[in-house]
Amino acid sequence: MKFVHAADIHLDSPLRGLERYDGAPVDEIRGATRRAVENLIDLCLRESVDLLVIAGDLYDGDWRDYNTGLFFVSQIARLTKAGIRVAWVRGNHDAASQITRSLAWPDGAIDFDTREPSTHVFEDLGVALHGQSYGQREVLIDLAAHYPAPLAGLFNLGILHTALDGGREGHAPYAPCSLDRLQSRGYDYWALGHVHRREVVSEDPWIVFPGNLQGRNAREVGPKGATLVHVEDGAVASVHEHPLDVVRWVDCAIDASDAVSGDDVVDRVRRALESECASVGDRWLAARLRIVGASAADAPLRASREHWRQQLRATSLGVAAPVWIEKILIETRPQSDPSALLQHDDPIADLLRSLRSAVTDTDLRTELVASLAPLASKLPQEYRDLPEAIDLESAAALDALLEALELELLPRLLELRTER
Repeated sequence: MKFVHAADIHLDSPLRGLERYDGAPVDEIRGATRRAVENLIDLCLRESVDLLVIAGDLYDGDWRDYNTGLFFVSQIARLTKAGIRVAWVRGNHDAASQITRSLAWPDGAIDFDTREPSTHVFEDLGVALHGQSYGQREVLIDLAAHYPAPLAGLFNLGILHTALDGGREGHAPYAPCSLDRLQSRGYDYWALGHVHRREVVSEDPWIVFPGNLQGRNAREVGPKGATLVHVEDGAVASVHEHPLDVVRWVDCAIDASDAVSGDDVVDRVRRALESECASVGDRWLAARLRIVGASAADAPLRASREHWRQQLRATSLGVAAPVWIEKILIETRPQSDPSALLQHDDPIADLLRSLRSAVTDTDLRTELVASLAPLASKLPQEYRDLPEAIDLESAAALDALLEALELELLPRLLELRTER
C-alpha cells in the first residue's frame, strides 16, 4: 500500500497586504495554493497511491464563495474516479464553527466526525484510519487520549491536527498531547497537521508533520509539500518528502563583511539569487534579502538606502528563474567599534549608553512598553495580520526596535565624533 500525507493546505488563503508591494506577482502568489493542490493530486495519480490523508486545515476559514469548495471537490473527484481513497480531519481553520458552507464529497472520501474519534477500515488495503475533526476553532483538550485502540492485523494510521506538546513557535496549542501518548497508542503511523514546518517527530512509530503544502509568506521558507509513505507487510518501508509548492519563499542573508561599496553588495546579491534559483526549478522565488555584517559599505548603503534597494531589485531581473524581492533589510553595521564611543563623557556617549541599558533595565523596558501601548491599541487588524507586523507589546519586538535604532544612529554618531 502507498499513501500520501498532506496537511495545512489553506486553500485560497487571502494573503493579505500583497497589493502594497510594488511589482508583487499577486496573481501567481494568490493562485499558488490551488496550483499546489493540483500538484498534490498529480503526485497521487503519478505514484498510483491507494490513499490520500489530509490532517487538517484544508481551508482557511469561511469561503468567500462556493468556488473554493467546488475547486477542491473537483480535484478530489480526480482521485476517487481513479479508485484512490481520501480521508480528512478538520483542523482549527476548517472547524464546523468556522465554515458555514459545505459541499458533499465524492464516494470514496471520508470526512471524520467532530463529536468523537472514530475508525474507518479499508479491508482491501489492510488499513484502519483513526481520527476526529474539530467541531470548533479552539480545541484545548487532548483528543488523542480518546482515540480507539489499534485493530489487530491491520496497518493503523492515526490522523490528528495538533500542536503536540505546544512547543512549536507560531502555532496555537490546540489538541495538545505528549509524544509518549502517541507512541504508546500502538499505531503504525501518525499523520499530524497544524505545524507548518516539516518535522519527523519519531520513526518508531512514524510520527510526522509534513508541513504546509505551499508557503504563504516570508516566515514559511524553504520547500513545502507532502509525504509519500510506502507500506510493506503491514509496516512502513519508506517515507519520502515531495516538494509541491509553486512559489518558494527564501530568507536570503548576504554577508557584506568584505564589501567596500554598494556595487559590491549588488554583486553579492546577484550571486546569492542565482544560487537560490538553481535549486527551485521553474518555481517563482519570493526572496527576503538581509544584508548583514560589519562592512565598509554600511555608510553608503544607509546614506542612499532607497537607491540601493532599487538597484538590488533591478539585479533580480537578470537571474534565471522568476524572482520577486519581497523585502530588503539593510542590517549591516560599521566596521568601527562602537564601544569606543562609550569611553567619552558627552551627549553622544550618553545616548548610546541609554539605548543599551534599555535592553537590560527592567523598569525602563516596562516604561517603554507602556508608552507604546496606546499606539498598539490603535493599530488596525489589517496591519496586525501582515507577516511583517510589529507587536509593540512584545519584549522581543522591543529588543529588535532598540537594536535597529542603534544601527541607524551609529553611523551618524561616528561621523559626529570624527567631526569633533
